[in-house]
Amino acid sequence: MTTARLVYADESGLLYDHPYLEMAGSSGGNWTRVEDNVLIPLPSGSEIFLLPQRFPVGYDSKKRGFVKLSEDPHHPQSKVQAVAAFMAPAHTQILTAAYHGEENAPILPLFSYTALGWLEDRFVVAGVRVDPLVRQDIDQFEQEKLEKMATSALGLHRHNRLIQHLGTCALTYGCPAAKNYFLRRWEAPLPTSPQCNATCLGCISLQEGDQICASQERITFVPTPDEIAEVAVDHLQEAEDPVVSFGQGCEGEPLLQGKTLIEAVKLIRSQTDAGTINLNTNGSLPQTIAELRDSGLDSIRVSLNSVREAYYHAYYRPRGYGYSDVTRAILTMKSKGGFVSINLLTLPGLTDEEEEVESLIRLLDETAIDLIQMRNLNIDPEWYLREIGYHPSGRVVGIPEMMKRIRTSHPQVSFGYFNPCLNPGKERATS
Repeated sequence: MTTARLVYADESGLLYDHPYLEMAGSSGGNWTRVEDNVLIPLPSGSEIFLLPQRFPVGYDSKKRGFVKLSEDPHHPQSKVQAVAAFMAPAHTQILTAAYHGEENAPILPLFSYTALGWLEDRFVVAGVRVDPLVRQDIDQFEQEKLEKMATSALGLHRHNRLIQHLGTCALTYGCPAAKNYFLRRWEAPLPTSPQCNATCLGCISLQEGDQICASQERITFVPTPDEIAEVAVDHLQEAEDPVVSFGQGCEGEPLLQGKTLIEAVKLIRSQTDAGTINLNTNGSLPQTIAELRDSGLDSIRVSLNSVREAYYHAYYRPRGYGYSDVTRAILTMKSKGGFVSINLLTLPGLTDEEEEVESLIRLLDETAIDLIQMRNLNIDPEWYLREIGYHPSGRVVGIPEMMKRIRTSHPQVSFGYFNPCLNPGKERATS
């Protein structure tokens, strides 16, 4: 088991490692010891969060049990706080943070909360890098260069509402994809839809109740096909490994703007064959996906929190569609020769539960999905499990074992984090 020690914070937020308690993790709400082989150094660009009104939990190897830390061992009678890591992009958590919440503890904001420890004079986390691409690594962004290029583009395109919106995303919210648009490389976002046909528990752009605060504002307009093409064409022709993607965190469901997207894709492809046009979607409208594919769409990424229908519906709370439409959308895109990823919103304890893994393998059998993007589910894990009515159904195999089983049963399926560029070569415009 681990030799990493528990990390906690004092009342003022200063971080300490415990003198003897091991770090612990959580899987599906159950505390667990942490093996050294699942620990990696805290990735550069990650953040460490305090968890309000939550006590740290560690493992006492002498007592052979988990311990709730209620006071600071360095300063007796002083309170302590649990902490967690929010890992940098391209990394997937293997265990969430172990803690004990006080009664009426507030729901945690919409981030992921990975188990954090201290080992060999550095922070470590229970996680794995699932994608070697450096598209959103923090050392790829020079703030001065970004501000210069974004300011220039915003000034040149005052007439284009979508470019102005992306300026806010890049410079106010710090969206890495929007930053990469202005830096003219990799994947650029094409948000289009103020509306959605789902009311996801973890939606980051719109929360109808007052329990959780959305972390950013949703787009308030539908860009015209010309505005979309102005963003996309230059990017596809000039960027390194270019991808443009409908369906972003700052919007609802892009398929609800199907006519606009179809016109935009046709317009883009009338001017260039370069790069990849991608759609991030909930997969609710298979016929619209078929029409988009016929218009020149290259790939789709369909988001799933679970491949068990009850948990899917409890999280997405869809309006006017169901899980069967989602699987039909995947089959539709594959039948037309398109590339399909699933955006697997990962939470240890549910995603790697044996029944879930078996259900996912059956989905791969039926659909021939190309890529599984392992994205951490940004949500309070305890609240999420309560809200979806989660009931443990069997053994948890662990995230690494889950990935191993899929690689064995479906070696053609890749794991990653980002939408791939399917046509990396830069080509001249066709008209």
